[in-house]
Amino acid sequence: MLMEGGRAAAAPNVSSIQMLSVQPDTKPKGCAGCNRKIKDRYLLKALDKYWHEDCLKCACCDCRLGEVGSTLYTKANLILCRRDYLRLFGVTGNCAACSKLIPAFEMVMRAKDNVYHLDCFACQLCNQRFCVGDKFFLKNNMILCQTDYEEGLMKEGYAPQVR
Repeated sequence: MLMEGGRAAAAPNVSSIQMLSVQPDTKPKGCAGCNRKIKDRYLLKALDKYWHEDCLKCACCDCRLGEVGSTLYTKANLILCRRDYLRLFGVTGNCAACSKLIPAFEMVMRAKDNVYHLDCFACQLCNQRFCVGDKFFLKNNMILCQTDYEEGLMKEGYAPQVR
């Protein structure tokens, strides 16, 4: 059983963000966001440019990218956080249990080729939820807990794949 993050679309331009401490004896660098000199104690380096911490923001949600991670995404002349990149350009799919759309940024569970919302990843007979590391069984693309699997095995003599 495997917990994975959302699935990204076509190769984004992913760049790293570095926080650097400004040395007092160096000439102040210009900020790529506001074009003013960076006189703060720290600055960010991303996309081969220097930024005030407040100036390197996601074009959609305005979050400070230096605070939400060490990467940023660029596409269509936008600088984006991971969540907004996936929301705008990510590939979505449908949940194998409820058939509803799974947003590209949402955490999912996978079993073979099936993808599930976290809330839908449960025994499809008794609705028992699974935790990471729990044993589950897959029979005809149906997720079963160990109890329902064993009861079915006794009644019908089937042997689903153990995951």
